[in-house]
Amino acid sequence: MNVVRPVRSILNDLLMAVQFSTRIPVPALPYDPRALPRALKFFPIVGLGIGASAALLQLILRPHLAPTIVAVLVLTYLVLLTGCLHEDGLADSADGFGGGWTRERVLLILRDSRIGSYGATALTLSLMARVLLLATIPSWHIARYLMAAHLLCRWTTLPLSFALPPARSTEAGETEGMGAHIAHLTSPSTLIVGTLVSVSIAAVLLRWHCIAPILAVSVVTLLSGLYYKRRIGGVTGDCFGATNQIAEIAVYLCGAWAA
Repeated sequence: MNVVRPVRSILNDLLMAVQFSTRIPVPALPYDPRALPRALKFFPIVGLGIGASAALLQLILRPHLAPTIVAVLVLTYLVLLTGCLHEDGLADSADGFGGGWTRERVLLILRDSRIGSYGATALTLSLMARVLLLATIPSWHIARYLMAAHLLCRWTTLPLSFALPPARSTEAGETEGMGAHIAHLTSPSTLIVGTLVSVSIAAVLLRWHCIAPILAVSVVTLLSGLYYKRRIGGVTGDCFGATNQIAEIAVYLCGAWAA
């Protein structure tokens, strides 16, 4: 009994990470407000699985289609698999930080589900950048960079949620949004274990080429975290998604640069 309970808890946390990060159907999970912060340690592993499935698709399509077409199809698969979760965060963040001059205005725009000119531009540039970079990376390296990118970009949620409070925690005396469920709730052990696992797997995938992507993702995480703290005093769910997208592009850029 003492063994079954921890195993079940770990499995539930893993399923929670899969449920949150993808559109893959998972069994119904019992409600637990502490489940999502615990599940964060599995975000990089789920990202690795997402990248691995995209890499498999790339390997299947590579002999039959031009690199740009393969890149478009792989990116389409990734968007469908993740339900545009991080694309939505990037677009909303671009609208909020681009169109809001005060903290209150930024948070108000972030609530708005409609997409504005800043969001549309950011989303277009993100899609174009990923297609062009994936088409530029040598085909025999793309699989490794796909797995490393989705591993490392999901790692960014760990340090951000460890270091920053929810941006809306003091409004109306209540917390709101996804950011409030994980911000400042990531434990030091989750951050340390998640970081060690992510760096180790990235090193196995890319060998000495892992240095540039790891540094790039770390810089993206640090700078975006400082920016969120200065502009709105913390993070929202959209902020996590925006950093995730920028980090993914940074890894692909490292791959194209190395090529």
